[in-house]
Amino acid sequence: MRSAEIKRTTKETDISLKLELDGSGKSVIDSGVGFMDHMLTLFAKHGRFDLELSCRGDIEVDDHHSVEDIGICLGETMLKALGDKKGIRRYGDCILPMDEALILSAVDISGRPLLSYDAKIRAKKVGTFDTELAEEFWAAFARAAKLTLHIRQISGRNSHHIIEGQFKSVARSMRQAVSLDPELAGEIPSTKGML
Repeated sequence: MRSAEIKRTTKETDISLKLELDGSGKSVIDSGVGFMDHMLTLFAKHGRFDLELSCRGDIEVDDHHSVEDIGICLGETMLKALGDKKGIRRYGDCILPMDEALILSAVDISGRPLLSYDAKIRAKKVGTFDTELAEEFWAAFARAAKLTLHIRQISGRNSHHIIEGQFKSVARSMRQAVSLDPELAGEIPSTKGML
């Protein structure tokens, strides 16, 4: 079983997260941020990851610390669950329609952290969620998981659809990238011999 868990406590957040890469998409999410609960539930479902998350953060200030730290924890558990990365496909991509929004994502589990993000989210908030936090989440996730992540909004007007499309698209890209390729059993998918 490729799984990992983490507990991270700072003066701003207290997070417990468990991740199973080869799951069925079930999740139990309590982030303290309603919109993130929705997005992470979608991430688990579309990635077929089993995900348990509990976060207590200083949301009386705002949601920033919780969202960023959840991204860090999800990235760290993803990296830990991948282990030596032998036999993984490494790359994944998805162009996903979410109503009028069309989102492209591509991932390389490269060992080289990078986020390339291009989205034009019109609204400053979706409910009480600051929409600029979507980029903060993905940046934290990409850094902690040590992967290259591209997210592009091809079209879209509705801010909820654009962000939801991102989570679904990245989940499906990650599902491809972490999947095991029988032809690569025991191999690191790099000429360098490491990722």
